Amino acid sequence: VRGWGVGRTTIGALCSGYVNSGNLGIPIAAYVLGDASLVAPVLLFQVVLVTPVALTVLDLSGMGEKGTLGQRLLTPLRNPIAVGSLSGVVVAAAGWRLPGPVMDPLTLIGNMSVPAALLAFGMSLHGSAAPCRGQDRQLVLLSVALKSLGQPLAAWALATSLFHLHGAPLLDVVVTSALPAAQNLFTYASRYRVAQSLARESILLSTVVSVPVLVGVAAVLG
Repeated sequence: VRGWGVGRTTIGALCSGYVNSGNLGIPIAAYVLGDASLVAPVLLFQVVLVTPVALTVLDLSGMGEKGTLGQRLLTPLRNPIAVGSLSGVVVAAAGWRLPGPVMDPLTLIGNMSVPAALLAFGMSLHGSAAPCRGQDRQLVLLSVALKSLGQPLAAWALATSLFHLHGAPLLDVVVTSALPAAQNLFTYASRYRVAQSLARESILLSTVVSVPVLVGVAAVLG
């Protein structure tokens, strides 16, 4: 509606709702909620559904008029992140065990992914303008407000009115929804060369804002 473009809107939407369920969600769930497995459904939902859909949108938006109908239909199967995520879920659900010579290199790459994403994010901060000083200021503020305040409030409203949750289950839902935007969103923005400053600043600010929000949620609902 505002003419921000498909790529910027997709990255903005991810920054507004894609939570850091891995390297922040797991320890926070273990420390605050007492069970690290509580973030597993959110992590799977994001990896299996949200990520493939979002990356497919970004792939298609970059094709312009060049891609044929067949190429467009096969777009999800040509994206390594979507294929890797879905393949991992299939292997885990089927209970298969890959041989050591096959699994060991994959494990090495997997263990390297989070530190590499954090290093890339940290290096991008060097020489960049202070948050909310660039041309994406309004977009950043909107995404941070939606992520840090809008999503926890929506989760609380749905949990209490629609699902009638209270006590520990309600705390689980709201704390998980109050997690900041995930760092791998900057990796996606860098890969597609779209809205990189929006992703970087939204992740940084939502991470800072999430601290008082999480403390407040735990104090009120805990």
